[in-house]
Amino acid sequence: MENNERLDVKIAKRLLSIKAVFFRPEEPFTWASGIKSPVYCDNRLTLTDPEARSDVENGLAELIKANYPEVEVLMGTSTAGIAHAAITAHILDLPMGYVRSGAKDHGRQNRIEGKLEAGQKVVVVEDLISTGGSVIEVVDALREAGAEVIGIVSIFTYGMQKGLDRLAAANVKNVSLTDFDVIAKVASETGYIKKEDVARLIKFRNDPSDESWIIQN
Repeated sequence: MENNERLDVKIAKRLLSIKAVFFRPEEPFTWASGIKSPVYCDNRLTLTDPEARSDVENGLAELIKANYPEVEVLMGTSTAGIAHAAITAHILDLPMGYVRSGAKDHGRQNRIEGKLEAGQKVVVVEDLISTGGSVIEVVDALREAGAEVIGIVSIFTYGMQKGLDRLAAANVKNVSLTDFDVIAKVASETGYIKKEDVARLIKFRNDPSDESWIIQN
């Protein structure tokens, strides 16, 4: 990969090469919600590939330095964001912790793990944002604990309208390494999918409940 290549394109190529983002418009995946999707995302795979891991974690560190220079603590989402928060915090020499999806039912019954003081400036580290529900819950939990959440960084975002609306309503900014549109374009240019599939993919992104993008055999 060229050194002067745009970061979002570089990350898109990495994710596609290790099949962390895998397009299959001709044979859709089914999400837990029942929605049929042409794309499958598993950014945990970046942790098992040293080159992809290096690109992702250094990329997240770059985004944080550029967008949130005043950050004091990184907080990962549970469970997918924890490792990325830890590695990125190590690169930036920052403290980190993570937020559970629910409070523990034993011990101190913490929901937030790691030291967090009221008023500290926090960036949330997430792997993937689709409709935004889970990451907003994390933001809310941190705010309730007295933290000042200055933003979110993520590896990949779909850019779905529901997610954008939720982030806006929560008054929180997200910056991603790459997004659905970039990955679809790179996938087309590199032969992962057919060029005519890009419009179908964008149609899915714009309205996941509309299945008219699916080719009926």
